[in-house]
Amino acid sequence: MATTSHSIPSDRMAVLFAVMLVAAAGNTAMQSILPAIGAKLHIPDVWVSLAFSWSALLWVLTAPHWARQSDKRGRKALMALGVVGFLSSMALCGLVLWAGLNGLIGAGITFVAFALFRSLYGGLGSASPPAVQAYVASRTDPAQRTQALSLVSSSFGLGTVIGPAVAPYFILPVVGLAGPMFVFALIGLIVLVMLRWRLPNDTPRFAARGAIAPYPLSAGPAEPTGEEENEPDAPAQEVLGWRDGRVRPWLLAGFFGGQAQAMMLGVIGFLILDRLHLRPTPEIGADITGTVLMSGAVATLLAQWGLIPLFKLTPRSTVLWGATLAGVGILMTGLAQDQHAITIGFATGSLGFGLFRPGFTAGASLSVPRRDQGSVAGMTASINGSAYIVSPAIGVLLYNWHPMAAYSLMAGFCGWLVVWGWSALKQDQPAT
Repeated sequence: MATTSHSIPSDRMAVLFAVMLVAAAGNTAMQSILPAIGAKLHIPDVWVSLAFSWSALLWVLTAPHWARQSDKRGRKALMALGVVGFLSSMALCGLVLWAGLNGLIGAGITFVAFALFRSLYGGLGSASPPAVQAYVASRTDPAQRTQALSLVSSSFGLGTVIGPAVAPYFILPVVGLAGPMFVFALIGLIVLVMLRWRLPNDTPRFAARGAIAPYPLSAGPAEPTGEEENEPDAPAQEVLGWRDGRVRPWLLAGFFGGQAQAMMLGVIGFLILDRLHLRPTPEIGADITGTVLMSGAVATLLAQWGLIPLFKLTPRSTVLWGATLAGVGILMTGLAQDQHAITIGFATGSLGFGLFRPGFTAGASLSVPRRDQGSVAGMTASINGSAYIVSPAIGVLLYNWHPMAAYSLMAGFCGWLVVWGWSALKQDQPAT
């Protein structure tokens, strides 16, 4: 980290890295244990899924507001607000779930209170990522800016891997399944202390703004913020229409692929509990779910940090190959009957989506000239975020009706994307 930037010392970069890492890791850790908690409390699966949908909705709605406020109230203040929202949400959710698991309050009250406390994460947690990126961009020279922004962006993706991996180790004897939330609340408190202690107040050297971060799920890293987003002398950006023929095919591809990925992530925890007959022993289910989610996140990292640069894949081929692999992985998962087969299927699907997401984002970006990059970035961010608001709950509803109905719909989205995209997505020609 010492060589990342001549403007920000390595200890301060470590604090910024930790702020991004914790926000993502805590959320994906909860992904791996919440289906098990719902099973133990006998809460219908769809209500468990809706708890995540509610948080994702608030994140999507509030993130643009906090990105703007970081320029007015200061980047350090907004980082602290996001971390406080994170640790408060984790601590209160852990407390109410612990009370529910121990029979101190009813299951219905437990999940209503849980959804209420999740609002703190969805509504306030989204303040940190854009503030971190704006802080880095405003205090680094242009020559080091891209590398520094890539570093803090990668911490968000790394958190999606760490969360499911460590969550089972935090299921502790006294607090049980609520343990991971208490531990991540404590980690958040430590990060907050380090933020207050080691990071000076914001005195920008350059004009900059932070990119809106996607809602963190076990879907791999977000695309790094581009340097052009933080150039103070960039020309005014025009508003790009959603019906514009240049970007519409790529946005449609992102929409249908995003629905399939969101459903796959929403259903996997419940599939593991059912296929492995673990609803009577949800603690074991949480452990296995964490392992499966981690395999998917690692596969996504492999695609985005390994395969795409290695083979120099173009956006069109990346989308088509990604959708094909994702569809195959989805069907493998839906038909799997043991842990090994589920893990392989889910990792294959995640590998496909790891190719697909940056492919559709790059394709949309290349379809328009530089002056429209701000507009198209907002569109792709909206497409990515909106998928996690309703689709996971729809996937769980279909899964409860018939498991293969949900997986057939996911695979159908991917299959349609391949057939339609073969002619609709044009060969890659950078716009001028």
